[in-house]
Amino acid sequence: MNIFKQFYKSIYSPKDIALFRFQGIGKTILYVFFLTFISILPFIIFLSTSLSTGIDSAKSIIKDEAPEFSIKNGLLSAKTEVPVTINKDDFTIIIDPTGAISDSDVENEGNAFAMLKDEFVLSSGGRIDTYPYSMLQGLNITKSSMLDFFDTIGGMKGIIIPVMSVFIYLFSSAASFIEVSILAMFGLALKNLLGKNLNYRQLWRMAAYSETLPTLFFTIMAAIKTSVPYSFAINWVVAIIVLFLAINEMPKPKKAN
Repeated sequence: MNIFKQFYKSIYSPKDIALFRFQGIGKTILYVFFLTFISILPFIIFLSTSLSTGIDSAKSIIKDEAPEFSIKNGLLSAKTEVPVTINKDDFTIIIDPTGAISDSDVENEGNAFAMLKDEFVLSSGGRIDTYPYSMLQGLNITKSSMLDFFDTIGGMKGIIIPVMSVFIYLFSSAASFIEVSILAMFGLALKNLLGKNLNYRQLWRMAAYSETLPTLFFTIMAAIKTSVPYSFAINWVVAIIVLFLAINEMPKPKKAN
């Protein structure tokens, strides 16, 4: 069975997930990489479009509407007593030297770039990334140098987008393998509860395919830019339920006479 058919079957069929326990580990590892690629696809698309349109918008906003600011010794200072929020072309820029705005506030803005008291925050495609100013020790960033920076970034989009995409993919893949391994540990408790004869390797394969349904759901939500409350808990609950149903499809070991 090819990887695309496995993906389709894993959406609705715990029985097929149970059967996948017999396949080679290499194919299961490939499936985890495939599932990770599916999950980050909306973010990569939004990153590409946001970087292209966002740079032009950001330059215009910072030049004409943003107050004078500087980032020095890991902290932002600006000629404003309150946070400044500027909206333009479905893109938001926030400048907050007061510490009043949090990462989650930036995430709620959708596509946004924020300079908070001690960090940069980029929100795009339902995903949020933070970059502490402490990474820039020794640098003094001002409004003028920020405009020069955006000019440089604009000319390097063809390099930045692929590099960031690969970095995000590798990081997300590592997180996916950890998640599958933890889910397989839950599987050990579930198989004992259900009285099934399964080892960890088989459960790991089943756990990988049990991630399909929650991954597809959250990928669709990211694609339509819809935030899901308690997404972390929902992801784990759904994956555990699917794995439970898959384990339950296994025949119980026969008792010796």
